[in-house]
Amino acid sequence: MNEALVINYNESALSTLFLGSGKVDTNKLTEFLNGYMSQGYSIKAVQRESRRMLLFFSREAFIIFLERTKPS
Repeated sequence: MNEALVINYNESALSTLFLGSGKVDTNKLTEFLNGYMSQGYSIKAVQRESRRMLLFFSREAFIIFLERTKPS
């Protein structure tokens, strides 16, 4: 039996405020995902979206769908 997990990953609001747009740091995202991979999850799908913040700013966010065999 498989177990699914949906996670939302977005960059901090401070980088959006100070830099004007929040781009995802790939090193942080890699480290974040490796934590789940070490628990046996595999990536099934990734959806990228741009979210509005405080009317004028936008930041990138990722919705990541993970799956693993349910531990006994």
